[in-house]
Amino acid sequence: MDDDSNDAKQPESVAAVLKVFAILQALSERSETGISDLSVRLAMPKATVYRFLQTMLTLGYVQQQADSERYGLTMRMFELGAKALQYPDLVDLAKHHMQMLADKTGETVHLGTLIDSEIIYVHKIDSRHTLGMYSKVGRRAPLHNTAIGKVLMAWEHPERRDRILDGAEFKRFRDKTIVDRQAFLVELERVKAQGFGEDREEFDEHIRCLGIPIFDRLSQPIAGMSVSFPTFRYDEEKAPEIIAMLTAASRDISSKLGCTKFPLDR
Repeated sequence: MDDDSNDAKQPESVAAVLKVFAILQALSERSETGISDLSVRLAMPKATVYRFLQTMLTLGYVQQQADSERYGLTMRMFELGAKALQYPDLVDLAKHHMQMLADKTGETVHLGTLIDSEIIYVHKIDSRHTLGMYSKVGRRAPLHNTAIGKVLMAWEHPERRDRILDGAEFKRFRDKTIVDRQAFLVELERVKAQGFGEDREEFDEHIRCLGIPIFDRLSQPIAGMSVSFPTFRYDEEKAPEIIAMLTAASRDISSKLGCTKFPLDR
């Protein structure tokens, strides 16, 4: 096939790729979605949506709900995303510790890492209680008002932190949200001095979080782990015990990532 033929087909190929990713994005935002809904949301003919979904279904990236015309993503998409992590073993190293923390506290445990100037949750263990923090793996969250975001920035190299914060939006979510960059830097000094980060109802109303950083072989923060509590179940007197458990978990995970000088040891 000559080059002219390739060039002639390129626009159609590009359009097909755009449609594939538009469908995947739509499915990621709303699970168990029907063809009609996708057609309306994406301004795409039903026949086109159906054709692409059937191909994705065959490849194993999409699943169809039994006895319905609704579709959703499969875990194969999560596997692809996990491979994009800078440290692909991170989730495997952390999940046992996270489960133990969830079992001992009864609360939601998150693992998050940096993406652009936000954090993204890469693993989660749900609270055993009905009332907990709403979140999901793959959800992005701000740096400036989450415990994970604070610990990632508190131990970050100042020059890189400045570049990251240049892209951050200090948006107000709640009354207690820190919306000033200088005030946030002061908060980071406090976080580093005390050895853990806190979200004091700054992101989600009535939710408190305690977070600890995880370090790589260069003792640089590459992830954060947190426990989230509804405020009515948060006990200030038990916070040191939770922080000690988080720190012990981070020490073990960090050592398995090659960290020989754990920054939280004093």
